[in-house]
Amino acid sequence: MIRVCFVCLGNICRSPTAHGVMENLVRERRLEDVISVAGAGTGAWHVGARPDRRAEETARRRGFSLPGVAEHFTAADFDRFDRVLAMDRSNLASLQRLARDDEDRAKIALFRAFDPLAAPGDDEVPDPYYGGPEGFELVFDMCERTCAALLTDLLRSSPKG
Repeated sequence: MIRVCFVCLGNICRSPTAHGVMENLVRERRLEDVISVAGAGTGAWHVGARPDRRAEETARRRGFSLPGVAEHFTAADFDRFDRVLAMDRSNLASLQRLARDDEDRAKIALFRAFDPLAAPGDDEVPDPYYGGPEGFELVFDMCERTCAALLTDLLRSSPKG
């Protein structure tokens, strides 16, 4: 089983969107016994909260649902996950500071490093929280594209792939 965690700041916009998109892809391909998906935030402000209403509305319009409630990523979570994917460089740096050793650090990557359309240096998922609905649409587009490419990568590295 490959265990993946998507991480953003508060775990209410970007990481739940990636979580929902990836969970849907895994379910469509009947890969629940190969890949498990979760999300968390580097900050604890929203722990227990549902995803942002605007993220949920964007997902619903596209036929998806966003799972779960916000969780806080801690150093102990490195024991639970094989891949820890940060939505931006700030969260990447926070995760690297939390990492206890090289094994933990090896699990961390920027999510959009898997995006086939990301140009060099354009590897962050922008935080849509303080913007309008177009920001949530952009994030969803990035998550759909990147999760599809990430799934291919995960299956290549899986013994069951």
